[in-house]
Amino acid sequence: DLSSGINAEYMGAHRVFEMSQDQASLEAEQARAIQAEENSKEVEDKQEDGADADEKKKRKKQEKDAEKAAKKEKALKKKAAQEAAAKEQAEKKDDEKKEEKKKGKKKEGDEEKKEVVFVDDTPAGQKKDMTKPMAEAYHPKMVEAAWDSWWENQGFYHADVKSQQEKFVMVIPPPNVTGTLHIGHALTASIEDALTRWHRMNGRVALWIPGTDHAGIATQVVVEKKLKKERGLTRHDLGREEFIKEVWKFKEEHGNIIFKQLRRMGASVDWTRESFTLDEKLSRAVVEAFCRLFEQGLLYRSNRLVNWSCSLRTAISDIEVDSIELTGPKKLKVPGHERMVEFGVIHSFAYKFVDSDDEIIVATTRLETMLGDVAVAVHPDDERYKPFHGRKLKHPFCDREILLVCDKELVDMNFGTGAVKVTPAHDHNDFMCGQRHGLEFINIFTDDGVINQNGAQFAGMMRYDARYAVQQALTELGLFRGVAPNPMRLGVCQRSKDIIEPVLRPQWFVSCKEMARNAVEAVRSGQLEIVPSMHEATWYRWMDNIQDWCVSRQLWWGHQIPAYLVSVNDSQPDGFNTADWVVGRSYDDALARAQAKYPGQEVTLTRDPDVLDTWFSSGLFPFSVFGWPEETDDFRAFYPTSLLETGHDILFFWVARMVFMGQALTGTLPFKRIYLHAMVRDKYGRKMSKSLGNVLDPISVMEGITLAELHETLTKGNLDPSEVDKAKKGQELDFPDGIPECGADALRFGLLAYTSQGQNINLDINRVVAYRQFCNKLWNATRFALLNFDAEFVPPASFEQVGTTGVESFADKWILSRLHLTCQNMQQAFVQFEFAQATQTIYDFWWDLCDYYLELIKPVMFADQAVPENLARRRCAQSILYTCLDHGLRLMHPLMPFVTEELYQRLPGRQAADSIVVAPYPAQPPAHWHNDVMEANMKTVQLIVHATRSARAGLDLDKSARPELFVSCKTPELYQVVHSTASDIATLTWSSSVTALAPDQSPPANTAMSPIDHQSQLYVVLKGLVNYDSQIQKLQKKREKQEQLLVAIRKKMNAPDWSSKTPEEVKQQQREKLEEYATQVTKIDESISLFTEIKAQSGSS
Repeated sequence: DLSSGINAEYMGAHRVFEMSQDQASLEAEQARAIQAEENSKEVEDKQEDGADADEKKKRKKQEKDAEKAAKKEKALKKKAAQEAAAKEQAEKKDDEKKEEKKKGKKKEGDEEKKEVVFVDDTPAGQKKDMTKPMAEAYHPKMVEAAWDSWWENQGFYHADVKSQQEKFVMVIPPPNVTGTLHIGHALTASIEDALTRWHRMNGRVALWIPGTDHAGIATQVVVEKKLKKERGLTRHDLGREEFIKEVWKFKEEHGNIIFKQLRRMGASVDWTRESFTLDEKLSRAVVEAFCRLFEQGLLYRSNRLVNWSCSLRTAISDIEVDSIELTGPKKLKVPGHERMVEFGVIHSFAYKFVDSDDEIIVATTRLETMLGDVAVAVHPDDERYKPFHGRKLKHPFCDREILLVCDKELVDMNFGTGAVKVTPAHDHNDFMCGQRHGLEFINIFTDDGVINQNGAQFAGMMRYDARYAVQQALTELGLFRGVAPNPMRLGVCQRSKDIIEPVLRPQWFVSCKEMARNAVEAVRSGQLEIVPSMHEATWYRWMDNIQDWCVSRQLWWGHQIPAYLVSVNDSQPDGFNTADWVVGRSYDDALARAQAKYPGQEVTLTRDPDVLDTWFSSGLFPFSVFGWPEETDDFRAFYPTSLLETGHDILFFWVARMVFMGQALTGTLPFKRIYLHAMVRDKYGRKMSKSLGNVLDPISVMEGITLAELHETLTKGNLDPSEVDKAKKGQELDFPDGIPECGADALRFGLLAYTSQGQNINLDINRVVAYRQFCNKLWNATRFALLNFDAEFVPPASFEQVGTTGVESFADKWILSRLHLTCQNMQQAFVQFEFAQATQTIYDFWWDLCDYYLELIKPVMFADQAVPENLARRRCAQSILYTCLDHGLRLMHPLMPFVTEELYQRLPGRQAADSIVVAPYPAQPPAHWHNDVMEANMKTVQLIVHATRSARAGLDLDKSARPELFVSCKTPELYQVVHSTASDIATLTWSSSVTALAPDQSPPANTAMSPIDHQSQLYVVLKGLVNYDSQIQKLQKKREKQEQLLVAIRKKMNAPDWSSKTPEEVKQQQREKLEEYATQVTKIDESISLFTEIKAQSGSS
């Protein structure tokens, strides 16, 4: 029956969860253990083979196939062994299973079939029919269907601009419009929705603004690849206007995927205020912001070095540059080049003086840039070069002289030759040197990375082809001095994988010094709070070293810069300087400004073809979504916002720029508090990457996906074929059986449970799978309660009256006290952004409710109700159970919105609200529920229960066995606790009786002793419950298997090359296995000794 089934999975000590969210389900743990052992074995096998990394790559396919086949065979054998070990237990339950079949109970497979065929027949926006019978088991698709549509239709997500209630306002970090959400986005959505729902339930007007970003580079790259793949065209083939049409078309086709994902997760955003950074309202704000910053003198034009992507032909921001650390020579594939290019080396060559054969040797990691050299720098105090001060060198290829300059900032005289080549137009340090010495700035690259006319005979070559050609030419001239390994950091374009080139380009810059000072002061003064506070140091460091912000992008997709180059009387200005330009809110506005600037002269305007950096429009998001620069009702009511929540990785790139823009343009901070969450990585700690195959669509986790379907997601993207193969292998390792359906609630809860890990979250999907089982626990608990709320039961009219009848049992008082503490801790966790603590707190409460309270009230529920005293106790227990369900679901709702609504709607009687979404959060429970004594006593009971369950498992007692228990107590106080709760302990341990032994009493003979803690011991009477000979034989067989494992692991660890060749990670795994196996053998020996001793005392078998 259901009442006994709720906790059937926890009957043995081996099934006791220990009330920790860090433990997944037994099945998940077993799966991980098998996988870990196989991974470890694979590493060990490869290590024993003695093959190095290169040799491993050259293994023949047949050997790999054979290895895989062997592993599969091993897995099958292991599975068969596990099944054989479980056979006896299965046989014991055979009669029970047959009885279940007679009662018409369905197997798990039948439930899955039912789940597969589930069809949501609720009309969009309508409330789900809750009169239908409650399903026997939890199914995510069934539970999560229809609710979000109804919530939205009811207006629960909409914020009333006229409301005078306290407000909570937050904008979503706008994801790329043509992309899809990954697990990192899912964490953001889970945190922000939990906060929004919690504030809403606390009576505030909660407004969470949704939106998407046009993502200039990312979107343009995707569409360009699509054009090339499908039609063989480039954007230049189409032209700007037609290409932009293609991008808008792509946006309309794919731009709603993100919103579908957010809806599927239950994100309670106000969809009526949805925004897009290129829509008319936000575009108007962008133009206004550019004009105002220009008018304030914070925007200027300058010819400076920028991060240049030759493949994309645009400048890119620092956040769009990945760094590769090279420890030595390595060949890499570079877009636009057929040959692999070697990096991680340094080339040395000589410059001759113009008036002698003397030379100075310099070195560079970018040999081709010597074509742009204009000087060689030495330290003014370097005695080696003092005789050459003031002299000039000769460029071997270009018709120009090389100056010898003294620069103590650029040169370390103790490094290398003490002489440094200077290329001001292609190196940041050289740029500063060039400015200090008034050097010429010579650009040698075209926009697409081809050597231009300044490159002498190398003009027309791709930059890295020129590198090899320059080396050859220097060698022929006798000037090349060699190449050597050189550790280095290489900047790579995140989107195109191109090597970043520092290039001199005229661009628009935002002056950031003053804005950075204001941002620092805001944090120091407490006007702006950063949570966790450890990120304040990063904030200060970035602001103290702030550089002006390049906002120009040489793209077609985005906000075209509202700046116009002014030609006066047919002049041809180069556009390098701010004075050459006017800025206007429209062409007519710009023309009027130009005419006012040059009165009486003929002016012609040419608009800057560049677009603004995507972060420019994103920086306006907290106020542009409310209609700024107009003083709209929304702007007055909801700006500034309450909180900005995002990942810590964009603290500077987005968060800081919002602060800059808010203070500069609105005169106030855009939000009062910043909460920065950790970054999601895979379970191995690796960054999420499509090429690794570890990037997951949240819907794949919520709805489940096969391995074949995971593979298919890779082929639909823009990955290189070689990366697709690599990603598939990663998927096969991480998800050999695909991902089972988990549901949105389990995904949200699992992600929030991980937020205690600091700056990185190493996500293991198996833990999310375990939280689906937790949802099933809520389901079964509520179903049990509903079956025991009879027709005469009336829910409490006031929760203040609950627990005041005078007939409350120990269990009743204890669970109310647990609920009281849970309410307080949940409220505190949300206030302090402790989401992991919130998940732990509510998880523990539901665990206690199901594993203890429900078990303890079963005798009350099933007692003879004809007896008035029994009926009173039943009504009391029903009222308290109802209270726990009502409060427990409301406490849980911000974390798991769907299952809590589904179960809340099924509770009998009139609820506090039509929906749990707008039900009050139980933040202040009645004070009389609190009872320290009952909680302390229950901890004692739980210790005894845990010890008993462990003892039952160790003694291999059948579930039906009902032993007598004796608990020896070292203090009178402990004796009173155990004595008063003996019947409850018996219920929880499936014992026939529990007897407390005073300090001066001894236990009976022929009992098995097990320690509970330093103050008590447990004694189990085994007479008639155990076949000693059979148990000893089983234990001896088990010992033999453990001993074999011990011998095998010792053999590996005693191998001559184990210490030197085994990876440290594998060593640690093997040490842990050795300890585990040894501990098991010791425990088995103790059990054999115990049974042997008891058998001798009892004189039976």
